Amino acid sequence: MSNPDELLRIEGIRKSFPGVVALDGVDFDLRRGEVHVLLGENGAGKSTLIKMLSGAYTPDAGRILAGGEEVRIHGAQDSERLGIATIYQEFNLVPDLTVAENIFLGRQPRRFGMIDRKKTEADAEVLLERVGVHVSPRARVRELGIARLQMVEIAKALSLDARVLIMDEPTAVLTSEEVEKLFAIVRQLRADGVGIVFITHHLEEIAALGDRVTVIRDGKSVGQVPAGTPEDELVRLMVGRSIEQQYPRERGETGGALLSVHGLTRDGVFHDVSFEVRAGEVVGIAGLVGAGRTEVVRAVFGADPYDKGAVKVSGTALRRSDVNAAMAAGIGLVPEDRKGQGLVLDASVEENLGLVTLRKATRAGIVDLKGQHAAAGRIAGQLGVRMAGLGQHVRTLSGGNQQKVVIGKWLLADTKVLILDEPTRGIDVGAKVEIYQLINELTAAGAAVLMISSDLPEVLGMSDRVLVMAQGRIAGELAADEATQDSVMALAVSTPGTPAAPAPATPTTTDKEAGRGH
Repeated sequence: MSNPDELLRIEGIRKSFPGVVALDGVDFDLRRGEVHVLLGENGAGKSTLIKMLSGAYTPDAGRILAGGEEVRIHGAQDSERLGIATIYQEFNLVPDLTVAENIFLGRQPRRFGMIDRKKTEADAEVLLERVGVHVSPRARVRELGIARLQMVEIAKALSLDARVLIMDEPTAVLTSEEVEKLFAIVRQLRADGVGIVFITHHLEEIAALGDRVTVIRDGKSVGQVPAGTPEDELVRLMVGRSIEQQYPRERGETGGALLSVHGLTRDGVFHDVSFEVRAGEVVGIAGLVGAGRTEVVRAVFGADPYDKGAVKVSGTALRRSDVNAAMAAGIGLVPEDRKGQGLVLDASVEENLGLVTLRKATRAGIVDLKGQHAAAGRIAGQLGVRMAGLGQHVRTLSGGNQQKVVIGKWLLADTKVLILDEPTRGIDVGAKVEIYQLINELTAAGAAVLMISSDLPEVLGMSDRVLVMAQGRIAGELAADEATQDSVMALAVSTPGTPAAPAPATPTTTDKEAGRGH
């Protein structure tokens, strides 16, 4: 082995699936005690590459070397034996088991041939403390929120005592405080000699944590650069072109109120929430985690109940807790958890695109399959969904293309008011701009968009007005020309009903923190 610090090397890896070349001659290496960032758009081949290392896929050509020796990885056991642990974007946890049982699943400590539950829980508690999450090892996983689930996944990976740790978008669902805790863990692991493959779409994280960056585009490794490389150059390598304007909002004339919310209240969750969204307008909702943003829009959509208040579309009041009534009135919701709530993962692209319009396309119990197929093809083409065909399972699409499918089903339904909850979470910069352009097209056609995002620059860049929530209430409203990171954050940390603290003269919120909205 030419470099004694080299833990892993990939040479000329190629992998094809029917109709698609996922990887075509990719090279990559990882050294002891470094964070090597793997960067690329959704669909570039990053997930396929890490699945090679975890044993989910085997390469068609090329080779993998560990410690200078060529190895074959045919499954998860081979990967673990080589000291490789992978934290996937999709949680790999069993909901009905406890946190401790999930962390040590299949590897629980034993005593006299029986599982030593006490030691399992004690060992799990040590790992949970290490990742800085306050949760009982006896808690059922189904009881945890998304951020805590992510930290349990990290604790599970740490329990393997891996020499190589692969982290696929580990910060996508974390608050800035949790991100800093994670970064501290990663830095300590790096100091301990662990090699870390870090996949992220947050470009500001690369300079903060990385050592080297390998960029993959269209299944090929197109460059390896230092982590301090300017973001503009990283974007150019990723997408093959420069993106001059990150938030291309096209503001035009607005019409009358399409969505009106008056005094919406759910005891203990949100209180006296009132706002309007007009035709041709994007209204952003900013706030800290727990401010009640998602809960409010789910109530507007009829997915969750509320105790008082009213929701109107074009002046007509909607029945409470009635999703069908909301949909019939022209409201669509792209949920925060697109895989769990927005898609049927084992159904095809065509089937997912037709979910909302299926009832309208059915006459006397017979579905107009030809019409549904034509409509799905038209909208998939309009959105530029990258796929092998309409019959491809949506599970196999990249994150950005899955999001296009979620949005596409509402476009087919001629939605008047589209609610977007974290619309670009886990999506690369190129796909983000495509989503923003789609928002522009919707508002230009007279639709109204209500957008929740924890990416504060995104809220500022794409909103015509910004509503800031704090403690379940609207703390304030800012026009686009007066909304800044500091003015939004001042409202987000205020106590509604009392004057917000004035924004500081010099910024105290870093771009990274503000971008998380926490």
